[in-house]
Amino acid sequence: MSRIISIEAIPLSFRLPEGKTVTLGIGRTIKRDAIIVRVQTDSGIVGYGEAHPGRSPGAVASLITNTLAPLVTGMDAFDTSGVWSRIHKMQLASHGLGAGAALALSGIDMALWDARGKLCGQPLYKLLGGSSKAIKAYAGGIALGYQAPESLADEAMQYVRAGYRALKLRLGDSVADDSARLRAVRARIGDEIDILTDVNAAYSLDEVRRLMPALEEVRVGWLEEPFACDNFGAYRAAAAMSSRVPIAAGENHYTRYEFAQLLEERAVQVFQPDLSKTGGITESMRIAALVSAWGYKVHPHSSATGINHSACVHLLAAVDNAGYYEACVSHFNPFRDMFGPAFHAGADGTVRPLDRPGLGLDIDESVFKEFPFIDGPGYVVKF
Repeated sequence: MSRIISIEAIPLSFRLPEGKTVTLGIGRTIKRDAIIVRVQTDSGIVGYGEAHPGRSPGAVASLITNTLAPLVTGMDAFDTSGVWSRIHKMQLASHGLGAGAALALSGIDMALWDARGKLCGQPLYKLLGGSSKAIKAYAGGIALGYQAPESLADEAMQYVRAGYRALKLRLGDSVADDSARLRAVRARIGDEIDILTDVNAAYSLDEVRRLMPALEEVRVGWLEEPFACDNFGAYRAAAAMSSRVPIAAGENHYTRYEFAQLLEERAVQVFQPDLSKTGGITESMRIAALVSAWGYKVHPHSSATGINHSACVHLLAAVDNAGYYEACVSHFNPFRDMFGPAFHAGADGTVRPLDRPGLGLDIDESVFKEFPFIDGPGYVVKF
């Protein structure tokens, strides 16, 4: 047994320099935030996780340190299910789910799995029952946004030349402009590369209906989050519009209970839990098993730092329904490599998990001082 003696959230930020911003459906990026969660055990082992900051990183960090940490301090660090259940009972189940509580729980759970791997001297994927296998990756992150079609096609080709066999375009600008971008990228990259698309909840049902012919024409692999996460009726209607364009969602759905609702509603066909949002590694493994029973793959949404990136690859190496890994190709993201490479990258657009204990990362906390926390949202809202 190794007991939890402290849990602390460390919010970090950096501003995007001029010319490095990306415009997408939820606005124009102006800064990036991350919340690192540190779990200290009485054996001297420290585990690190990542909680998604949402639009209020200060509030999420405070929730972790001041509300959730006291609930589980003193518990066995190996008891990830017990920690998850206690926080669920005392915070999510009894006071309403709340996105903030799910984000906070995710970071704690991820840090505990990192600590468990270090305590056992084993990489996370082995503890989860997996093997070091190649995982297909697509070029994603905050990239491939609203720009001239030719410029976007040029950027897409950069990732194809780097070995990616799939990439994700940002839609939600206008039906005409989105259609022009889709056609320009398909013409430039050819027919063998998978084009995925993400609307960031910026479209109405009518706009999706008008965009559908272009999506079918370029044979997109999926249409991600066209609507608000709770608009199940619109998701069902969009899924019925085409047998050739799967609807994707999940990064803004929390815990297996909401994923069960997505399945029961027949609302989406591509499932994308974010390990730093939906309840951590413990819950994401449950979600993967749940959607596997329906014949679907899991394609985790990845977030800011190498901690979450590494966790995604470990999870994909451990499940029987692994889909794509979302590789961050953002033009400017110092969080991405602040702890070194988060996975082993292949030349063929695939990745493999790290083989060192836990998440496999060497966390040097001295780098945190380079990213002083800046409170407030990370986007200028698009109206």
